[in-house]
Amino acid sequence: MTEDLKKMDAPDSRRPVWVRGFYMLLMLVVWQVAEAVLLGVAVIQFIFALLGGPNERLTAFGGSLAQYLRQVATFITYATDEMPFPFSDWPAA
Repeated sequence: MTEDLKKMDAPDSRRPVWVRGFYMLLMLVVWQVAEAVLLGVAVIQFIFALLGGPNERLTAFGGSLAQYLRQVATFITYATDEMPFPFSDWPAA
């Protein structure tokens, strides 16, 4: 846990700050797209729920999308230096 805190406190020394700023801006655009996808999933799930029950595949995708948004948020706020998808693997639900 101490190593995790050190990673959170120390800026990434492998790349310049302006490069990280570029990636942060890119991830903000990705956030907006993911937010629209999340809205679509929520609406479709609501329709499925009205018709009999939520779709299991959409439920799993919604969980992984939530994890992805968490990864994007932690990268943008400097809580981690690990870059989210497409620079790493898509998170599991």
